[in-house]
Amino acid sequence: MAQEVFPGRFTAAPERSDITVFLIGMRANRWWKLGRVWRTASQMAPMIRHLMEHPEAGLLGAHSWFGRTTLLLSYWESPEHLQRFAADRDAPHLAAWREFMRTSMGSGDVGIWHETYQVPIVDIETVYGDMPAFGLAAATTRVPVTKGRNTARQRLGR
Repeated sequence: MAQEVFPGRFTAAPERSDITVFLIGMRANRWWKLGRVWRTASQMAPMIRHLMEHPEAGLLGAHSWFGRTTLLLSYWESPEHLQRFAADRDAPHLAAWREFMRTSMGSGDVGIWHETYQVPIVDIETVYGDMPAFGLAAATTRVPVTKGRNTARQRLGR
């Protein structure tokens, strides 16, 4: 499905004081063990679907890339929202995590990783040129680059 491209230069203008950036992924260490790799990889789609159906969970937006190493970039309202989702017995993460720990952790077949960053908005600089809605601008608010926001230094407020 093609995404609409917005010609010109844009930046993100979040109306919040900070944002939580969460990176998560997996790596097929032994790609030929397709059963284990697929079991792990297939757990993400139900989680994203659940989060899109439950905006109160705090996910603001996400993008993913697939390959031997996968990556999901996501933006959250707060670390507390992310932690609540991870521990919620009614959400799809906890059961998938427990299953991975029981069946795959320590085998070396599939690697998993994540990183969480709490980022003050004052220290964010973004620019998107001739792009579909993407990244922080898709998760919050996308605005045209205008006078006073033309350079990275100006967008950082320096």
